[in-house]
Amino acid sequence: MKSALRKTLATAAIAVVPLCATATPASAASHDVVLDCQANAPIVGPQQATLNQTADVTAPETVAPGGALTVVVDPAPNTVPADVAGYKIKHIKNFALKIPIPANSTFVDASLSGGSGLGSTPPKLTVANGVATLSFPGPLAGGAAFELPTVTANLTAGPSGTIETKLGGTSYADPGLTFDTVVTQIFDITAPTACFPNPSPVFTTTTIG
Repeated sequence: MKSALRKTLATAAIAVVPLCATATPASAASHDVVLDCQANAPIVGPQQATLNQTADVTAPETVAPGGALTVVVDPAPNTVPADVAGYKIKHIKNFALKIPIPANSTFVDASLSGGSGLGSTPPKLTVANGVATLSFPGPLAGGAAFELPTVTANLTAGPSGTIETKLGGTSYADPGLTFDTVVTQIFDITAPTACFPNPSPVFTTTTIG
């Protein structure tokens, strides 16, 4: 009887271990991202500027092969610049931020929560070609306060390696953030703007296994 009981308990323990090993408790890190931007303004030509965005990013430190993990990106409140390169900003619009699906993982689903000052049309998140894009039309007035929504993404780990989270973009030609900047001179000028993180920090690293 005791032998059978011990065997039963041992079998139950073995069954529980994989469930506990799916993912370790999440760790959070705050990152200050510097975005290198170029606005292609007609007549006056390209204008450079930098934008700063702080975000708290949470992900588990480890996950079992094929296990489930959740990554949470929580941007801090921010303010639209009032001017750039001596030009007064009327507003920005058609905002799109790219967040690559990390290597060694598969996208399951995602949700948005919170956010403020983003205009009358709620932001949306679309996923295509391995990239999640957070977008909304705006407009956001120059000098106005805003807060991007929190992105909660559910992923499935691959068989091995590490899962690193970061923003998209490597250059003006390969931007991670795009929007239209409308500046006021004698008349309104719309300047398509492309930004990329420079440098591009790794937000979180999750080890598979």
